[in-house]
Amino acid sequence: MRILVETVNETQEIAAKLAKNVKAGDTILLSGDLGAGKTTFTQGFAKALGIKRPVKSPTFTLVREYQTTQFPLYHLDVYRLGEEGNAEDLGLSEYFGGEGVALVEWSQYIKPDLPDDVLKIVFERVPNYDTKRAITLTASGDKSVALLSEMEK
Repeated sequence: MRILVETVNETQEIAAKLAKNVKAGDTILLSGDLGAGKTTFTQGFAKALGIKRPVKSPTFTLVREYQTTQFPLYHLDVYRLGEEGNAEDLGLSEYFGGEGVALVEWSQYIKPDLPDDVLKIVFERVPNYDTKRAITLTASGDKSVALLSEMEK
């Protein structure tokens, strides 16, 4: 699924639609260049889940945890791990497939440690447009395929 957006609000509306359908154990991978919209998406996602605290990228702490009425939301940003990243060494794998929902920025740095069943969301700037973004969603695994099909409705 590919969606074009031009505003922060449009990005956050997509995030809110996804948030309505997530369940504990879901893992969502967010990728794209710096400033492409990953944290903006996460902010809309968290808001739709009822999180009132400000949501910002956890670049220096790796993980920020937020509690919803249904489950914890884990926002991971593993950018600073670079290509040498390993979630097992840091205990990050405990955030995947468990009692919470994990949103992971820069997941390529911990790819071997991620679950197989994930929803991938890629944010790309559209050439010649300052604010336009292309958001592409793909799924691997039964849970994520079901989650994506809910987004397509």
